[in-house]
Amino acid sequence: MLDKIKMEMPLVEIDGDEMARIMWHMVKTLLLEPYIDLKTDYYDLGIQKRDETDDQITIEAAYAIKKYGVGVKCATITPNTDRVKEYKLKKAWSSPNGTIRSILDGTVFRTPILVKSIKPTVKTWSKPVTIARHAYGDIYRDVEYIIEEPGKAELVFTSNNGVVSRQIIHVFKKPGIILGMYNLTESIENFARACFEHALYKKQNIMFSTKDTVSKKYDHTFKNIFQEIFNNEYLKRFEETGISYSYTLIDDAVAQLVRSEGGFIWACKNYDGDVMSDLVASANGSLAMMTSVLVSPQGYYEYEAAHGTVQRHYYRYLKGLITSTNPIAIIFAWTGALRKRGQLDGINSLVKFADQLEDCAIKTIDEGFITKDLASISNVTEKHILNTEEFLIEIGKCLNRTINKIN
Repeated sequence: MLDKIKMEMPLVEIDGDEMARIMWHMVKTLLLEPYIDLKTDYYDLGIQKRDETDDQITIEAAYAIKKYGVGVKCATITPNTDRVKEYKLKKAWSSPNGTIRSILDGTVFRTPILVKSIKPTVKTWSKPVTIARHAYGDIYRDVEYIIEEPGKAELVFTSNNGVVSRQIIHVFKKPGIILGMYNLTESIENFARACFEHALYKKQNIMFSTKDTVSKKYDHTFKNIFQEIFNNEYLKRFEETGISYSYTLIDDAVAQLVRSEGGFIWACKNYDGDVMSDLVASANGSLAMMTSVLVSPQGYYEYEAAHGTVQRHYYRYLKGLITSTNPIAIIFAWTGALRKRGQLDGINSLVKFADQLEDCAIKTIDEGFITKDLASISNVTEKHILNTEEFLIEIGKCLNRTINKIN
């Protein structure tokens, strides 16, 4: 029996909800704990615990990432009205992802996990498209109001010296709705620099898109900040590296995306990045086949699966039915965090283990051992459709062979 890999600093482990939570612990038990003396600072962000602590545990988890530098997060519930009733919650708590991202003020980079046996729906794609999503503000930190009677809605700003500025949003004669959202110049600047640095690191072209023809102040500010920072800080470095930066309208960007070969970074505002990352993931096969990492300007990293809690499969699981749920994104969240921890702490064996586990996950799929979601899109002739635990066991067999062969 080989000695387990020792960790010096802990990862911040953020547990989640429903089927994602079940798979989370399967991955730890079957693929990580047999090989690593796993050291984590654990936070349970399951919806009951969040409700019990009035969501303070989410804030504590975010500050723990600031303390230790690297976190790994399971998918969590952002409750709507139905979920409040289902789990008998005190209120519809905010998105834990939104809370953590606001505290860390980072950029989310999401990249599809490519395997040879699954071809993208967009036939021209031969390389992965990375979505860079601004992970601060906008609709995820908005204020909303339901208008139930006639009246005037205004946008009001009161400066610290008492000067009041106001604009009429709409004069309501009938019921309606309004929302207010914001962003910060510093956060947009950090977003731009993170995107440009990532493009240099990947040696890939980068495109940024908004709808500044409609949003002539809000979106136009994003556009201007990106262009100014690029011109003043990155133009020469991009020319030396042989890559480019371009701005285009969001609708034009979508048209370019589906005609491209891939292999570039697409920077998006918060909501656009949320939607487009799901589109890119699905077009490459499955939401469970995408990596996701939040990178803050201060050097904090939070790795997560890009998908949700897999609610429908969880209900089947509660009935005692076996599910074939794809855990690949959860595996890659763990490997991303372990690799970064190893890089920061100088533990090469941890970095090597992360590489080996990812290689085995991909190899297992390419050999035809797959979960049900991949069955219809895999081009392998002989397919073996497995439940979640069986699939993880197959990956574990490959990992065990790989580690024992090398050692």
